[in-house]
Amino acid sequence: MKPPLALEVEQLRKSFGPVEVLHGVNLEVAAGERVALMGRSGSGKSTLLNCICGIEPFDRGEVVVDGQALSTINETGAEAMRREKIGYVFQSFHLLPTLTALENVEFPGQLLGLPPRERIDRARELLQLVGLGHREGHRPAALSGGERQRVALARAVMNRPRLILADEPTGSLDLASGDQVLDLLERVSIDAGIAVLIVTHDTNTTRICSRVFRMQDGRILEPAQ
Repeated sequence: MKPPLALEVEQLRKSFGPVEVLHGVNLEVAAGERVALMGRSGSGKSTLLNCICGIEPFDRGEVVVDGQALSTINETGAEAMRREKIGYVFQSFHLLPTLTALENVEFPGQLLGLPPRERIDRARELLQLVGLGHREGHRPAALSGGERQRVALARAVMNRPRLILADEPTGSLDLASGDQVLDLLERVSIDAGIAVLIVTHDTNTTRICSRVFRMQDGRILEPAQ
């Protein structure tokens, strides 16, 4: 029995003024699957991610996340979908500098309205999972790049998402730290059945992926493997 689809992108088109950036993009990612999307800068990768999470409206086509079609919800509904169903991992970490590691991981739980004890316990559990339980009281400035990205990964799964969008997750890390983050990303994807879509220039990142696509001029080409 095939796992359910966590993400469906159907004939997606997006233009900025007279310039069409996405040309009928189709993509599916199943629960627990990891898919890489490679391509040069300007090929449409970031625009696609922004359309998937509802930050950028698209012109035609459809995006369905965990069975919920973006075209059927308003901005409030899109915000709720992002909070409840999508986790994010960025190249630049995007941690809140005034918060500790524990508080950064806990933050999505606050947005979801989880009780304080529940969200603190879960944040501590996730920091233990990524090997940073002993660093929970440190702010981002006191952490290495690899540690910051592991905190960001823990934060990304705080809301038990169905989909993680990872934009160059190892781009600012050395090889050893990047491998550690990739191994953790693979583990949480498998253990929790989370779909992962990774935008990357790093071929090493693709080792945890079952499929690798190349994006060119706003189109997704056939899988590279």
